[in-house]
Amino acid sequence: MPSRLKLIVSYDGASFSGWQSQANGNTIQDRLENAFQRICSEPVRVHGAGRTDAGVHALAQCAHVDLPNRRYKPDRWVSALNGLLPPAIRVMRCRFVSEAFHARFSAKGKTYRYRIWNAAVLPPFESGRAWHVVSALDFDSIVLAATKFCGEHDFASFSANRGTPETNTVRIIRAVRLRRAGPCISMEFDGDGFLYKMVRMMAGTLVRIGLNRSSLHDINARLRLPRKAISCGRTAAPANGLFLVRVRY
Repeated sequence: MPSRLKLIVSYDGASFSGWQSQANGNTIQDRLENAFQRICSEPVRVHGAGRTDAGVHALAQCAHVDLPNRRYKPDRWVSALNGLLPPAIRVMRCRFVSEAFHARFSAKGKTYRYRIWNAAVLPPFESGRAWHVVSALDFDSIVLAATKFCGEHDFASFSANRGTPETNTVRIIRAVRLRRAGPCISMEFDGDGFLYKMVRMMAGTLVRIGLNRSSLHDINARLRLPRKAISCGRTAAPANGLFLVRVRY
């Protein structure tokens, strides 16, 4: 009987084409499936909690696989997989779970963090891990504007089309937490789920407000009339500042 293994995976997404398998084979899912195939000597499908885009990082992406047999204990799976994966992808831990668990469909929510470096010079170790914004940001205005996202809203105008239109664009944002430590601004979004590019659209809007290029009215209008506002000029923050922090079950 197959055994279901739950994985917590961390990765630096800078050099990969996102999570979901692609023809070029250079995705997180592809690399994990290749590692499993080398160990199991047969194809093994990896199911992720969500699809991060090219350049997006993860501290704790969740995934599961159905193994042809248990073969190893969880700790041995961690070392075996990490021995075959590139250094930018690491299985942090894993355990066997019941077949009722599904990495995507069992998820109750996710937390994403967006990082901004607001200074004239971007340190080399922040390259690829933060959005470099040179002009001074009004942090108090950003904090005030972020509260507008909290609650249940139709976020259609804060998302992009992935090819197949979303039938339901209503999501619940439980909290938006902002912190500033010197030039580093961290925006943490906690919600029941997120649409394609939704976090990057929200972060982009907050930066525009911090630069005094937009206002609270813009957020209110988009949330009140999402379909009417969907064609308005929007800013998606760059992928490299985004981190999937946690998947909640």
